Amino acid sequence: MKEKAKNASVLLIYTGGTIGMIENTQTGTLENFNFEQLQQYIPELRKLNFQIDSYQFDPPMDSSDMEPEIWKKLVTIIREHYDQYDGFVILHGTDTMAYTASALSFMLEGLNKPVILTGSQLPIGVLRTDGKENLMTSIEIAAAQDINGHPMVPEVCIFFENHLMRGNRTTKMNAENFNAFRSFNYPALAVAGIHIRFNPVHIHSYAETREVKAHLLLDTNIAVLKLFPGIQENVIVATLAIEGLKALVLETYGSGNAPRKPWFIRCLKEASERGIVVVNVTQCNAGTVEMERYETGYQLLQVGVVSGRDSTTESAVTKLMFLIGHGYSATEIRERMNQSIAGEISV
Repeated sequence: MKEKAKNASVLLIYTGGTIGMIENTQTGTLENFNFEQLQQYIPELRKLNFQIDSYQFDPPMDSSDMEPEIWKKLVTIIREHYDQYDGFVILHGTDTMAYTASALSFMLEGLNKPVILTGSQLPIGVLRTDGKENLMTSIEIAAAQDINGHPMVPEVCIFFENHLMRGNRTTKMNAENFNAFRSFNYPALAVAGIHIRFNPVHIHSYAETREVKAHLLLDTNIAVLKLFPGIQENVIVATLAIEGLKALVLETYGSGNAPRKPWFIRCLKEASERGIVVVNVTQCNAGTVEMERYETGYQLLQVGVVSGRDSTTESAVTKLMFLIGHGYSATEIRERMNQSIAGEISV
């Protein structure tokens, strides 16, 4: 399939992060630069031969400070400029990028254009930076169209180190290497080498009649609990007793297994009966939760714990925020956690 990007336009949204920094020649410190001067620092962008506009957060945010209010801001920016641009590139710090990508995939219902998140491990002003390559290729992907003039990738993605991945399937795996992100349970949507090779069978299909709908309702009354050998009852009890708690993402062993201690099962049963949604995701990087497979997992199923299937923790957390925020009952949320909203789980 041949791609073309004639007369394409891309909105570049800079939230903050390592990519948007250059070295102060006088002090040697790293500073954020003005993205209106983007072509000065990356003159190669002129060769792309299409319109690139920028929107800069002021002040820029460290991704460690990222929160749902900023996701709402991003969704609002995209919705307000949706008809003006063919695609969007969000420059974002790497630490919480997978959370943001997952959240946006749920909040932008009916998305029919590319929203590509990228960043870098080294500042764009550093000689060996990975930022230029990530940025330029992300812009190319955001502008890429098929022979019918339709976007090649009409969904929320992360591009990093030559790989385009579905946003809600991606996790940060490395704090040092350039290949910081991986999508263990879903294939890459595209691989960039000499050419950008798309994998259409795994990409959301474009629909002429689909219209984007921005959702801004989120509820953050969620906790994440990672099991470990020797975990004490008081830890489980205290977590489930958090005031206002509506959902718990439980990171279990292997294919969804957990201790068979009576107190543990009782705590989860009582929480489920109180309306707390408990979602079981695996601690493993790859694979899926199969609670019917072993007795240790089957007991969880019996007391109302719902399978997170092959979703990432980031995806499970943001999906719960989305569903709880929209006022669904605990029963409805349990059902929808086993249904794919934006390609976040395999069904």
